[in-house]
Formats: sequence, C-alpha cells, structure tokens
Amino acid sequence: MLLQGIFPAMTTPFYSDGAVYYKKIEHNVDRYSRTPVSGMVVLGSTGEAVMLGDDERREVLRITAEVASPEKVLIAGVGAESAHETLRLTEYAAKLNYDVALVRTPHFYRPQMKPDAMLNFYRTVADRSPLPVLLYTVPPYTAYDLPLELICELAEHANIIGIKESSGNVEKVAAMVDSTRHIKRTATVTEVQQAVTGRMIADPVARDADGSQLVTVGGLSGGAAATQAAKPKFKTRSKEVGFQVLVGAAPTILASFQVGASGAVLALSAPAPTVCFEIYAAWKDNDLELAQSKQQNVVAASKRVVSELGIPAVKHAMDINGYYGGPPRLPLLPLTAAQKAEVEAVMTSCRN
Repeated sequence: MLLQGIFPAMTTPFYSDGAVYYKKIEHNVDRYSRTPVSGMVVLGSTGEAVMLGDDERREVLRITAEVASPEKVLIAGVGAESAHETLRLTEYAAKLNYDVALVRTPHFYRPQMKPDAMLNFYRTVADRSPLPVLLYTVPPYTAYDLPLELICELAEHANIIGIKESSGNVEKVAAMVDSTRHIKRTATVTEVQQAVTGRMIADPVARDADGSQLVTVGGLSGGAAATQAAKPKFKTRSKEVGFQVLVGAAPTILASFQVGASGAVLALSAPAPTVCFEIYAAWKDNDLELAQSKQQNVVAASKRVVSELGIPAVKHAMDINGYYGGPPRLPLLPLTAAQKAEVEAVMTSCRN
C-alpha cells in the first residue's frame, strides 16, 4: 500500500454528555474526502481511541468506511495492550476494507516492555494480520519510544510496511530511512501514482482520479450486482516503495520529507488538511522557498494547539474551520474562554 502525502488524524466527535456523535463523523469524513489529502487515520491518539469502548470503536470504523471516498487510503488504529485484542479489531477493520492497521506500542506494563517483548508482539500481530501493519510509536502519550534497532529488525517482516513516528526527532527519521533503504517492496498504484485501495476495487462505483469507473459484473450485464468485481477500467502499475516512514509532528514536516519520510499523519491536519497538504505539494514541486513559507505558517498553531492544549484545542480549531470538533470526553476538559480565544488567534494562519 502506497503511503504518501498528508493523512488527517481524525477526531471522534461527542455530544456534551459524552456519547459518540456518529452523524458528525459522516460530516467530517465527507469534507476530508473532498480535500487533496491521501487518506485518513481513524482511532489514532487524536481520535481519543483509548476513551472508547469496543462497540464504539467498531461503529466509528464502520461509519468512516461507508462515507469515505474509495480513493482515500483508510488507516485503522487497532492497537491494544494485548496481541489478541489488537488482532480482533484488525480482523474487523479488514472486513470493512480498510487498507492498513496502525498498531501502537503496548505501554501499560512498561517495565516489562523490553525489546524482546515488543519484537514478539509485533511479529505475532504481523504474522496473523489480514492487513499490512504500520508500527506506531508515540512517546508523548505512551512514554515509550521504539528503539531504532528494533524498528529496523521489524522492518524486515513482509507484512510490516512502515511506521508512524511521532517523536518529532528528524535525526531519528533520517536514521530509519537510511537503515531500511535496502528493503525493496512494491505497491499497486494508478497511472497518476495514487494508491489503489481495497475499496476502489470492491466498490461498484469506485472511480480513479481521472474519472475512470470500476463496475461490477452485474453492472456490466445489466442484472443484479455480482459478488465478484469486474476488472478495473482504470490501469494500474507497480511502484517501488520500500519501508515507508510517516511522521506526526507538524513543525518538522518539511525537514522530515527532506530526509526521506514519505508522508505525515497530523493532528493539525484535522482542522487544517489543505494547509498541511500545501507544504507537501510545494516540496513535491521542488519549490523549497514556498514549502518553507508554508511550513512556517503552521509552527505556532501546531505548538500551541496540538502540543500544549491538546485534543480539546484541536477540536475547537475544527469548529472554527468548518468541521465538527465538539467537546472532548472526560477526563479531558473543554477549553476555557481565554483558551478558545488563543486558539482562534493562532489558527489565523491555518484557516481553510
């Protein structure tokens, strides 16, 4: 699976009483589907996944998959403290035609989470997962950072296709890219070098970026839709991708791309997906001056909204940018009036 570009780290909307506001998931996903982002990450750290029950997580995954445009890559946050529970949610996500399983590091029993334990955990998940696995190291929340040596060892596994690295350490990103450069893998892409998702192939009305349509066997014959899809009308090709490194810190997007990162999963792109995409687009176009200017525009917002005030501020930024953020779930507290004013001021450079 090709993992390039910008992926919003989706939030989970709630009513004021803490119940999940499922209808607003549809609203947000529909809007993300109309932006130039490559896909969406569901039930990551920004999605308050650890606050949700199993039934809620499954419903969030289901609704997102039903609403998202087929050409958008869907990454399911499935990480749990045990391999058994991680695989249960992974298998459910696979049935919904998600493309990748995002598996965070177990961390509750941190003193026992030695390299051997992590190695066995990820190998067990990757061996049995019906989806390709994306490692997820997020030390700001777990207080555990996967060591470089362990990442490189896990990268050799055929079903581990990359990592979401959220420490913000550009030097570590560069070291991961250099140390895994020998790994050669391929992904199926369209003629315009976009990922071919499972939903593009399975959806009877899926379209490629150029408008080519994929129809079912039944659709071709004029009868009821068959269970097996016809050969896609859009052409595909293979692209070498290797071990793909996605980063999670908005202030270092450009620097991370310059040392070899393939994409970024960003909390800031939940309220400002296009603003974040513009950094990637300018870099891809080799317009370094424009990329640096766009990068500078997000630094203050990322620091104050994402790093300091956290999910409640990300959600308020979504509210002012036309998405639905709403309240966080306790024990996270809503912003004060003064904090809301701060978010509104700092987001001036990140308005859609």
